[in-house]
Amino acid sequence: GQENWSGELKISVPWGHIATKAWGSSLGRPVLCLHGWLDNVNTFNRLIPLLPPGFHYVAMDFGGHGLSSHRATGFPYHFEDFVSEVLRVVTCESAVQAGESSLRVSHRPLGLTRLSQPQTLLWSFGGQEEEGKKGMFSCLFPEMVDKLILLDSLPFILETKEIEHLLSYRRKAIEHILQVEATQPGRVLLQDPMQFSNPDTLSSTSSHIGPVNSHCSPRSISHPV
Repeated sequence: GQENWSGELKISVPWGHIATKAWGSSLGRPVLCLHGWLDNVNTFNRLIPLLPPGFHYVAMDFGGHGLSSHRATGFPYHFEDFVSEVLRVVTCESAVQAGESSLRVSHRPLGLTRLSQPQTLLWSFGGQEEEGKKGMFSCLFPEMVDKLILLDSLPFILETKEIEHLLSYRRKAIEHILQVEATQPGRVLLQDPMQFSNPDTLSSTSSHIGPVNSHCSPRSISHPV
């Protein structure tokens, strides 16, 4: 049944989609797994089976990573954009099963919006910049975070002076962008043609972030050289 379904899902966003991967029962307590810089959700493939059962583990590819859509050429990847992507995934009511066309769409809940069970976030393998995004989301949206688990990370430091005003400003800015998008006509999520591209040509046609590595899994995307 749907409650025991695991696999890959897509979340529609204005610039394309955010790719996610789920493990375990969608009725279990949610754990959002977030990778580090130049990584993707496959970093959790070996870790998730070793974690306690009974949880609903959901990992996401940040924009420009893995199978998530990249931004337009020349568009920078800002700190706040990654934070807002986490919010998009956490508040998503349903996602499209990967590989399905817009004419035959099966929507499945990610299971991350249940208010009765606060979010548990699992972060992994990031540098200090990565940890800043993790801590920032926890500070901006504390009601969505029950626990923050850091693996192989450096401590992040937030300046205490005027911190409340800064956090309030950033939270309102992110929420405002999503509210404006919600007033726009709905988008039809189509299959990403890049999934079917020849891997040998990706280095010259893709602006996804990620190193060229012959040992990477099929989900990995090469970086222009």
